[in-house]
Amino acid sequence: MEFLMAGVAACGACVFTNPLEVVKTRMQLQGELRPRGSYPRHYRNVFHATYTICRADGWPALQRGLLPALLYQFCMNGIRLGTYSVIEDAGYTSTQDGRISGTRCTLSGALAGVAGAFLSSPIYLVKTHLQTQSTSTIAVGHQYKHEVFQPGSWLVSLTAGMVSSIFVVLAMTPFDVVSTRLYNQPVDRKGKGVIYRGYLDCFARTVRKEGLYGLYKGTGASYFRLGPHTILSLFLWEEMRKYYWKEKRATQRQAPGQL
Repeated sequence: MEFLMAGVAACGACVFTNPLEVVKTRMQLQGELRPRGSYPRHYRNVFHATYTICRADGWPALQRGLLPALLYQFCMNGIRLGTYSVIEDAGYTSTQDGRISGTRCTLSGALAGVAGAFLSSPIYLVKTHLQTQSTSTIAVGHQYKHEVFQPGSWLVSLTAGMVSSIFVVLAMTPFDVVSTRLYNQPVDRKGKGVIYRGYLDCFARTVRKEGLYGLYKGTGASYFRLGPHTILSLFLWEEMRKYYWKEKRATQRQAPGQL
């Protein structure tokens, strides 16, 4: 039940924050492997990107990839928050004298986050491909045209992206940029990436071509999204847990009298 409540809470938050995820994804792919100033900047900042997408693709484009985004949040945060809750209820986050251990909480959270990122990685791949698609006038990154499941079109990007997704949980923005690019890179007929050979190659080439700036593209959109999403997810999760345990205790109290 903990996994279900955590997943539903994350989905509720995702409905409101998915537009910022679309903006973040496109800003991270803008000017990929090109020096700063050598490409047209379709998206200058979060607000300009939102306006540009609405003007060129229509406001529904801000919710592009919503279905896989909801499924991703359900799996990712359902596993992450649910696993942490199970670990906490089992007493592994506390010392023998009952005190909360910061070290154990951190390790438990990291373990739960890594598990969620790894298992939900295939859905993140689909989400990224759909959110990238746009009209040619503002297109950035590779445009897959819904061909994500053709043989050989996703395995390399998925495998490499899994590694980066795990680091995203631990270190955020630079690894998020690398993850987005790995998931969205085109592959050849043999299933080999045509741009990056893997996580380290993507990281190194981005720095070499774009400088450190390239690793922080979409930072504004990422943190504009992160705050509301985290607050909404935890609020909805906590409220559902309160209601669930209240009803469960009430049922347990009534049970003896019904016999």
